[in-house]
Amino acid sequence: MARKKKNQLKMPAIIVGFLLILVGFVFSLMSLSDPVNNNSPLVHQENEDMTKQEFIDRLRPHAEELQEGYGILPSIIISQAALESNWGSSQLAHEYNNLFGIKAYGNQNKVNLETKEYVNEQWITIEGDFRVYHSWEDSMDDHTMLFVNGVDWNPQKYEAVLTAQNYQEAAEALQEDGYATDPGYADKVIEVIETYQLDQYD
Repeated sequence: MARKKKNQLKMPAIIVGFLLILVGFVFSLMSLSDPVNNNSPLVHQENEDMTKQEFIDRLRPHAEELQEGYGILPSIIISQAALESNWGSSQLAHEYNNLFGIKAYGNQNKVNLETKEYVNEQWITIEGDFRVYHSWEDSMDDHTMLFVNGVDWNPQKYEAVLTAQNYQEAAEALQEDGYATDPGYADKVIEVIETYQLDQYD
């Protein structure tokens, strides 16, 4: 009789132990699928309420590294990022780390969002696929490599942006090479640079 009772007591302990192991396993699976892991590009790494100076200070160190490596002027990188992302507060920049409105093609990691483009002398709203990045630095790298490598049909497309002697020349080259559909794009880039004295970083 006593032996039978002992076996009955062992069974609940085994079941409780098994349940604890199962709960631990489920929690470990949940942590693996947590969206804040390194494989997720949707980590909101930036404060969308940062001031304009904070935005400039945030981008400046990496912009200067890119100038050292590829010749692109930091004033151009920062001013374009400010214009394209509304100083880092746009949905594309804040949620998807895309500072420059760079489009996505093929199997690239992407999100579909509405955007405005200037077509036939008027602004229209269209939907487009945009690149999704792990960080703002990744977005800045891709932006620079667009100037370095050009596009499939014209590797030299943005060469004049890289070889420009100053930000005015670089901004005009952006316009002439068709970086944006906005006919006043060069003037807007120059205005941001001069208003916030971004050429001091060139």
